[in-house]
Amino acid sequence: MKIGIVCYPTYGGSGVVATELGIGLAKRGHEVHFITYKRPARLTTFQENVFYHEVGTEDYPLFEFTPYDTALTSKLVDVVRYENLDLLHVHYAIPHAAVAYMAKKILLTQGRYVPVITTLHGTDITLVGNDRAFAPVVEFSINKSDGVTAVSNSLRQQTYDYFNINK
Repeated sequence: MKIGIVCYPTYGGSGVVATELGIGLAKRGHEVHFITYKRPARLTTFQENVFYHEVGTEDYPLFEFTPYDTALTSKLVDVVRYENLDLLHVHYAIPHAAVAYMAKKILLTQGRYVPVITTLHGTDITLVGNDRAFAPVVEFSINKSDGVTAVSNSLRQQTYDYFNINK
């Protein structure tokens, strides 16, 4: 398979889990494309079947903060189309699953379907998910994912406890 992985490229848990998963999949013969704003910290040496696509972030005088979500959405559309990806696996509901949903909808207008798998990490549910400003987007993103995984059984249960998960 050709798999796109979206994560934060830092030393934090999601970056580590996503990168190690991608490396493991690549060793099994899958083609893995990391899509993020910086090369993942754990991706330090050449790995066969592993590719990196940098999300460019430009400063615009109009915006106080660079619209990373929009840049990531466009990059996902481009990589899915040009690399012919079979699947997007995103780590974190927001912004990554929300962005993947928008990219998926854009691709559908072009006749291209790509499933999205979301892996939830603790911050998704216990911190960001508890913030009323983000909770509706977290819940929506989880429910619109084609598949959802969690890094632990307790996080899975907290997700069901905190949100109205309908699938």
